[in-house]
Formats: sequence, C-alpha cells, structure tokens
Amino acid sequence: MKTKSAKKELRKSLKRRERNLKRKEAIKKAVKEFKKLIEENKIQEAEKQLSLVFKALDKAAKRNVIHKNKAARLKSRYSKLLNKIKSQS
Repeated sequence: MKTKSAKKELRKSLKRRERNLKRKEAIKKAVKEFKKLIEENKIQEAEKQLSLVFKALDKAAKRNVIHKNKAARLKSRYSKLLNKIKSQS
C-alpha cells in the first residue's frame, strides 16, 4: 500500500510529465514549421516563425524542460541557418 504522500507525488509527477511533453511538442512543431519555410525559401515567414521557435525554446528552458544551454545552442543553430539562406538569395 502506498502512502498518502506517495500517491500525491505520483499525481504531481504525471501532471508535470504531461505539461513537459506539451512544451517539447510545441518546440518540435515550431521547428518543423520553420524548417519547412526555409526549404521553400520563404524568408519573411521563416523570420516570423523563428521568433516563435525562440519563444518556445525560452519557455521550455525557463521551466527546466530543457537545459538553458541546449536552448541557446538550438537558437544559435536556427539563426545561423536563416542567415545562411538569406545570404544565398
């Protein structure tokens, strides 16, 4: 038999897991959309989408879903990618 506090911790961890997965999915969706726009050479739309990617990454890092250095690394990579496409066109 689990203690009362163990049951409560289980409920809390399941809620947190759900929340964290939603945040990770938000990042993945934003990145996927961004990469699609890059492939289609839609630079204006990609710039707007990049800010949404940054927002999702920053929120996840703030809530410790991902490490802050990982967020910084990904932001850097996606910025580089956009700048590379800009310079080509």
